Amino acid sequence: MVPVWAGAVTGLVAAGVALGTALLVSGFVRLEAFPVLAVGDATVDVTPAPIKDWAISTLGESDRAVLVAGVLVVLAGFAAFIGVQAGRRLAWGLAGLGLFGAIGILAVLTRPDARLTDVLPTLVGVAAGAGALTWLTRRSTRPADSTGPLVEHSAERPAVMWPGGAPAVFDRRRLLTGVTGSVVVAGASALIGREIGGRRTVDAARTRVALPAPRFPAKPLPAGADLGIKGLTPFVTSNEAFYRVHTALVVPQVDPAAWKLRIHGMVDRPIEVTYAELLKMPLTEADITLTCVSNEVGGPLVGNARWLGVRMAEMLRRSGVRADADMLLSTSSDGFTCGTPLDVVMDGRDALFAIAMNGEALPVEHGFPVRQVVPGLYGYVSATKWVVDVKVTRFDRDEAYWTPRGWAAQAPIKTQSRIDLPRAGDTIKPGRTAIAGVAWAQHTGVDAVEVRIDRGEWRQARLAQVPGPDTWRQWAFDWDATPGEHTVEVRATDAAGRTQTERRTRPTPDGASGWHTITVTVA
Repeated sequence: MVPVWAGAVTGLVAAGVALGTALLVSGFVRLEAFPVLAVGDATVDVTPAPIKDWAISTLGESDRAVLVAGVLVVLAGFAAFIGVQAGRRLAWGLAGLGLFGAIGILAVLTRPDARLTDVLPTLVGVAAGAGALTWLTRRSTRPADSTGPLVEHSAERPAVMWPGGAPAVFDRRRLLTGVTGSVVVAGASALIGREIGGRRTVDAARTRVALPAPRFPAKPLPAGADLGIKGLTPFVTSNEAFYRVHTALVVPQVDPAAWKLRIHGMVDRPIEVTYAELLKMPLTEADITLTCVSNEVGGPLVGNARWLGVRMAEMLRRSGVRADADMLLSTSSDGFTCGTPLDVVMDGRDALFAIAMNGEALPVEHGFPVRQVVPGLYGYVSATKWVVDVKVTRFDRDEAYWTPRGWAAQAPIKTQSRIDLPRAGDTIKPGRTAIAGVAWAQHTGVDAVEVRIDRGEWRQARLAQVPGPDTWRQWAFDWDATPGEHTVEVRATDAAGRTQTERRTRPTPDGASGWHTITVTVA
């Protein structure tokens, strides 16, 4: 009988061959068909909302990587079990591998954008894994009369019989050489598949995009938009630093040549628009700050960029929106949906089908080729990336992805302010020091920011200039710091006269509230 450890190794290596082969085939089909990602996406869909909220707030952009790692750990345990069973009876191991494949196929076919060809990576991978499992299991034993080290047998570890009646014994050397070769094959397959299935094609298409000049360009940024304080969050967030939160485990690779946007539902004239047609439409440029509803008080899930795109209102007017509609149900290429209040999009603000960000075609991670950008709404009800479909409907008829998971159907951004300098827990020198940060109240605008030290009197901070009401605003306050431990608080008031509430709430169901408070030591 094959030892338990040897069976576990055999199962792990066979699973590696299966996954490496599946990833290789996914490179030719599409990366979303890789069964590990499909299982991960399905896991995201059935995970309770509180757990998702915890993952986003705790792990940030690493939540997807942690989930994939978790799936792989579970698979590794199952693979080891399969290998042990195969060492006892090969048919048992192959049956377990078949179950593994069935789960993968089910996950792949239940994805919103599933295609029949998406099952190929799983099928070919399971076949390769079955071949590896069979080969390694047989290779781990030899007839007792052949050369090589023997293993002691007992009632607990009886010898199995080879065809012809010769007893079979475990051969460590043959197993390890077979494992080495199989690991090389699995690793090479995975690397090649990842390279083929990567973003080379889409990235190449993205670099070829020639952005048209905007018909309605944004005004130059005011001279005082950035206070120039070292360590303060810059007014414009670079594309690389801009936060990313989405439900896709793998970033969708959407070929702009094949992309289409469909607008339908409660309209008189359903329309479809290609990427080339979108580029020929009148383009609007606008500075807009986006905020994730999962952002905790003082959190980093907020960023400001200059966007270029077609006004959503113009496209909707072209389709003839009916008077009783009140919601836009938008869908991304990976099946994610969000529900946007129609009246917000149509009220004159710069709600865009955006094609560019900070002067370049949208990065793939931020929605290339086209995404939505709507000032004043949290991203989960407005900022659909890789958008391909917009259904004009009603809130009492349709629900978007996050609504049945405990989040509000409509979510205007709450006025918030954040302290960037000093950092919580910093030790600073006595004397004049700058307390500085950013505040936002899209689409109303920030009118005032106040700072309070040790629960004393609220003092006005000086404000940077802004190009309009849709961006955050830098602020700064000069503080004569005295030795000791101090508590610093900040609050903002929007242009409508509403002052940020002290009441602290979590992001669920419609965004966090409360004053950002830090403690620093002066010494």
